[in-house]
Amino acid sequence: MERREEYALVLDYLPYGKSGEAQREPVAQIVGETFFTLLEVVPKPEAKLKAEERVYIGGGEREKIDHVKGRVQWRDLTSSAQNEARLVIKKMVKEREAFFVDFFNRAGAINIRAHTLEHIPSVGKKHLAAILEARDRKKFESFEDVRGRVPHLRHIEDLIVERIIHELEGEAKYYLFTKPPARHEE
Repeated sequence: MERREEYALVLDYLPYGKSGEAQREPVAQIVGETFFTLLEVVPKPEAKLKAEERVYIGGGEREKIDHVKGRVQWRDLTSSAQNEARLVIKKMVKEREAFFVDFFNRAGAINIRAHTLEHIPSVGKKHLAAILEARDRKKFESFEDVRGRVPHLRHIEDLIVERIIHELEGEAKYYLFTKPPARHEE
């Protein structure tokens, strides 16, 4: 069973639709709260949306969204939506700190040569060894705890945001935090 997003945050609202499309209808580009899924939605006629607004897109009665058009690729987002995505994703990472700290506490090896944590930007063999040693002594409790116990590792939330955006760009080999893009979408 495919897991779907229930709520999303608005990245960009185009009240007159996207230029160059045959059918011009209002459209919004959004990012899902759980899997960071990039979607385009059509708002209800009376709805006005603004950046960072949280909207319900689940299967029940929707207040502002008429229907979900479908998934989009990072490259399909407007430049405003891409810029807003960076801010919104950072906010969502901070709000879900416990989830990401738990990821650092549980992440394991992918194979005998690579560890999941090495796919976080700036985490090489030395940082990996420091992270594993620190978490073996005591599980991490917060981003601040990771920073305090792993020398020379910059703001972990920024590294996670970089990784999420890399995955959303669709070129990652492994998808740690997002759903992989459908390969038939080109």
